[in-house]
Amino acid sequence: MVRKDEIIVKDAVIKTMSREGIDYICITDIAKQKNWMDPNGVIANWMRNRNTIEFLGIWETLYNPSFNPLEFEGFRKQAGLNAFTLSPTQWIGATGAIGIISQSGRYGGTYAQTDIAFEFASWISVEFRLYLVKEFQRLKTEEQKLIGWTAKRELSKINYRIHTDAIKQNLIPAEVSEKQMTFIYANEADVLNVAMFGMTAKEWRDANPELKGNIRDYATINQLICLSNLENLNAVFINDGMPQAERLRKLNTIAIQQMSVLEERASSRELLK
Repeated sequence: MVRKDEIIVKDAVIKTMSREGIDYICITDIAKQKNWMDPNGVIANWMRNRNTIEFLGIWETLYNPSFNPLEFEGFRKQAGLNAFTLSPTQWIGATGAIGIISQSGRYGGTYAQTDIAFEFASWISVEFRLYLVKEFQRLKTEEQKLIGWTAKRELSKINYRIHTDAIKQNLIPAEVSEKQMTFIYANEADVLNVAMFGMTAKEWRDANPELKGNIRDYATINQLICLSNLENLNAVFINDGMPQAERLRKLNTIAIQQMSVLEERASSRELLK
C-alpha cells in the first residue's frame, strides 16, 4: 500500500509517501532548492561523492537483506574519480537498493527513505534540513492524530451496531414495515444525538446546510469516546426496558459528566506541555 502526502518547507512543496511501511521524501523537490532547472543533476553530483556512497551502502546493509554488497564495493572504489557518474536508477538496478526509489506520474521524482533524505538535505543546506525535519515530524504527528480519530470513529460504528441490535430485539414489534423500522432506528439515534450534541440529526443538517456527512463526522475525539460509551449504556437501558424519556435524561447527565472529565484531562495535558 502506498500513501502520499505533501509538506511545505520554507514555501517549497515537498512530496512524501509511504510504501510497505517505509517513509520516503522526494529528494527531487529538495534538489530544486539548489538548482530549479536541473534537480537530477544535483542528485547525480551528490551520488558521485564517496561519503554519499558509503552512507547509502551502510544504510542498505542495515535495512535491506537483499542488498548486493559486491556491486556496492565496485561503486565505492570508483567514487570520487573524475569520470565516475552514478544515477539513482543505476544504483537501484545494480545493488537492489530500497532506500532510494524512482517514481513516475503526478508524484514523480526520486524519493529517498527519511534518513537518506535528511542526509541529502544537509548536503543542500543545513538550515533547510532542520526545517524539513520539523515539518516532517509535524506531518507524522498529524497522521497519528488522524489514526486515533479514525479508530474512535470505527469504535463508535461498532458500538452503534450493538445499539441497533438491542433496538431490534427489544423495541421493534414482530411485524413492522421497513419504513417503520427505519423510523425507530432514526428516532433512537436521535436520542443519542440529543443527549450528546443537544440536537437531532435533522436540526444539525438544517443548521449546517453547507457541510457534508452527518453530525458525528464533525465530532471531536473526546465526543466520539463519550458517544461510544453512551451507545453501550443505551443498549443496556433498552434491554432493561427503561422508557425512552428516562433514558434520554440519564444519557444526557452521563454525557455532561464524562465530557467534563475528558475536557479537564485534555486541558491538563496541554498545561503540562
